[in-house]
Amino acid sequence: MRSLRVLGVDPGLTRCGVGVVEGRVGRPLDLVEVGVVRTPAGLDLAKRLLRLESALDGLVARLRPDVVAVERVFSQHNVRTVMGTAQASAVAMLVAARHGIEVHQHTPSEVKAAVTGSGRADKVQVAAMVARLLRLDAPPSPADAADALALAICHVWRGGAQNRLAEAVAAAAGTGR
Repeated sequence: MRSLRVLGVDPGLTRCGVGVVEGRVGRPLDLVEVGVVRTPAGLDLAKRLLRLESALDGLVARLRPDVVAVERVFSQHNVRTVMGTAQASAVAMLVAARHGIEVHQHTPSEVKAAVTGSGRADKVQVAAMVARLLRLDAPPSPADAADALALAICHVWRGGAQNRLAEAVAAAAGTGR
């Protein structure tokens, strides 16, 4: 099985975490890049989305991920916050689609469970495990960056396992088993 390069996106309008990880199931993972795309809260919404799109498009064109993993937006009490998160998520998916890249969504609980072993882990635990798994001296900061890397790690492990299962099923179907 070949190595997989995944761009994890922790969507947000003010801070959108982005992290690229490369690896495969059962092997050490490598950090390719991590950061946060920021847009000013006072800027017109359309211009904020355009800045986010431009930054993500440049990142995808430069780093050429195989897959984009985006945090699945879940209902929050603050409708305004969830709308901004959903809009940023849609921009990330649009950029990936424009480049012909698969998009997968993972819930926060799936990501936490994949990285820490517990779907109820807190942000500090997730960041600490991201640092450990990527052999970093310290957890990435801010939390949005660590969350983006956690999404990418989750997809390498979960997506890679799902791909191997699909390949095995296809091979069995081809042999008449």
